[in-house]
Amino acid sequence: MQRMTVAAQISANRWRTLVVLLGFGAIILAVVAGVAGAYSPSLAGVLGIGMIVYGLVAYRSSGAMVASVSGAHPITRAEHPELWNSVDNAAIAAGLAKTPDVYLVDDPAPNAFAAGRTPETSYVAATTGLLALLDRRELDGVMAHEIAHIRNRDVRLMTIAAVLTGSIVLLCDMMMRVTLFGGGRRESGSNPFGLICGIVVVILAPILAGLLQMSLSRKREYLADASAVDIAGDADGLASALAKLAADTQPLRRATRATAHMYIESPLRDHAGLRSGLGGMFDTHPPLEERIARLQAMAGGAAR
Repeated sequence: MQRMTVAAQISANRWRTLVVLLGFGAIILAVVAGVAGAYSPSLAGVLGIGMIVYGLVAYRSSGAMVASVSGAHPITRAEHPELWNSVDNAAIAAGLAKTPDVYLVDDPAPNAFAAGRTPETSYVAATTGLLALLDRRELDGVMAHEIAHIRNRDVRLMTIAAVLTGSIVLLCDMMMRVTLFGGGRRESGSNPFGLICGIVVVILAPILAGLLQMSLSRKREYLADASAVDIAGDADGLASALAKLAADTQPLRRATRATAHMYIESPLRDHAGLRSGLGGMFDTHPPLEERIARLQAMAGGAAR
């Protein structure tokens, strides 16, 4: 029954993913149209092509970019056998053809993430703080969660979302620079209404793109938790690990908005001001308390 439930959730999330990607497409078209209306079609074409090129380059090298930004480096089985064995066992249980590479982040804050474009090129990363905090059962639960992201093709989807968001932000930044320096306008660009519409698009597009990215990430964290139980056969282990992560308040040293959605729990959730007055609307992850409660319900009792 659990396998059927997880399979149904994966299928439903694929449809949600299509909706989100169509949303990104609509935002990109709106930005290009805003540039064309406020300035000129030729400028819109140039910026559009630049955005596409940037997106392709970023997508192809996304795994290496995430590793560089997060400070993750590959390790061997001999260096950290327990972590490697945990990843290996989860990959086998998940039915992956290849065990992902294992990376380590030298950071006392406990956290983990998976990155890469395909299951064959993906890797799993954990911080030194995570290894120090969790016991083997809890570590198995966390690694099963990250392997679930790879098995469910979440990693590829989140990479696409991150690249599209970055492309939109880059395009809007370029447009704002043109606005501030007063260049690139044609005759019709002197129309105040067209210019105002373009500025509104520039302001709203990155916000809407970020909200789409966050909504996709939050839904998939619940699915990855359920899939981790399916892989490891142990809801209590992951629930206990998440409880320890919730109690730890150490900030991740190299946390950024660009990569926050890839971690098992948001490295930005405790930063001052991010949640104040907004009810968590801009959080990249659902509340840990809710995730723990769902896992405990799956286990049929409180996490040990």
